[in-house]
Amino acid sequence: MQIASRWSLFRWIRPVDLLWLLLFATLHWVSPLRNPAERMFLMALAVFQVIQPRFPALNTPTGNVVSISLKLLLSYMLIGYTGGITSSHYLILLLPVVSAATTMGWVGTAVFTALSVGAYASFLLFLDWDVYVMFERDFEELSLRSAFLVFSGFLVYTLSEEQRQEAQRNRETARLLADANLNLRKAESEVRRGERLSALGQLTAGLAHEIRNPLGAIHSSAEVLARVAPADNEIAQEMSANIRSEVDRANQIITKFLQFASPTELSAEPEDLSVIIDRAIALVKSARPPIPCTIYTNYLPDIPPVNVDAALMERVFFNLLVNAAQASGEGSVITVRTKITEGFAETAIIDKGVGIAREDLDQIFNPFFTKRPGGTGLGLSVVSRIADLHGGKILVESELGSGSTFRVLLPLK
Repeated sequence: MQIASRWSLFRWIRPVDLLWLLLFATLHWVSPLRNPAERMFLMALAVFQVIQPRFPALNTPTGNVVSISLKLLLSYMLIGYTGGITSSHYLILLLPVVSAATTMGWVGTAVFTALSVGAYASFLLFLDWDVYVMFERDFEELSLRSAFLVFSGFLVYTLSEEQRQEAQRNRETARLLADANLNLRKAESEVRRGERLSALGQLTAGLAHEIRNPLGAIHSSAEVLARVAPADNEIAQEMSANIRSEVDRANQIITKFLQFASPTELSAEPEDLSVIIDRAIALVKSARPPIPCTIYTNYLPDIPPVNVDAALMERVFFNLLVNAAQASGEGSVITVRTKITEGFAETAIIDKGVGIAREDLDQIFNPFFTKRPGGTGLGLSVVSRIADLHGGKILVESELGSGSTFRVLLPLK
């Protein structure tokens, strides 16, 4: 415990503190007077100079003014008790001057430099002019000392200002590097995701073609079974229907796999965005089985044509509208809104459904991720891939119980 206490004390005392104490002790040692008042003020200045950095309140703009004023007052009293205008300690006024130059702007530096010069010159008021005589060289010496204080203050201010600017540049560079590092990590994550998706696409395409052949044979066999089985054999007829239904479902999944995996060739032309959305809405309304929802549109009238593959973008809006309806349930209300956002034509599809959990927002565009029973987890992956092919992006805002907003952004140029 004793060793720990000594180590804590050692860490509390910095090497620069020892130098300050040594400097003030030297000033007293080499002084020709060495009177008690001199010792008291030198000790007060030393202690204050050491403890000031440890008090955050004294390092604020207001605290700097208070601490520098206190240093000026202690320096003034030290000079007054050691000879006034003739004191050898006049250079102690550099302490408040330099402190102001290193912690304040040019106004604060000028104010405290002027106060220090004025404080030193004020000792002329305490001279007995009936006894004391000042010659021309004495006034020259007094002017030289005052000029030295001014020169020192603004020299230190100039150097400190350069250091402050350099520190600001370093902080800005550090911020830019942090942003670049964050972007690099995001880019690496996207590259890794792209590599996984590419490998998955190749595997999916190969498996899809291989699986479709036996599925076709199973479907044909089920149809033959339904024809040859007696009509009153309900079990055989039901099993045949189930087989064909599941084969059709498997074929739909494989079709989605191929849509996700196959390299899509864009056939982009300038298109009216509202026309594409209207076609997608018409597909939703004519879907079989019906999708029970009400869709309201709010189009910005002056959106210029966007260069897109109309068929692919129609699929994007159709999938997002179906997802919104499924998330909202029967009788749901969906709003489609368009506007221009920072060089992008934005289409927002807004629902008031169950919403998406915050921890799932980063995963919903990953293949095979789904929380919907019977879902393949490929719909949003295909949608995201199509948006990427157009140089656009899809953003999601959602909250559990409050619904979701999917924003499709397509570049205008």
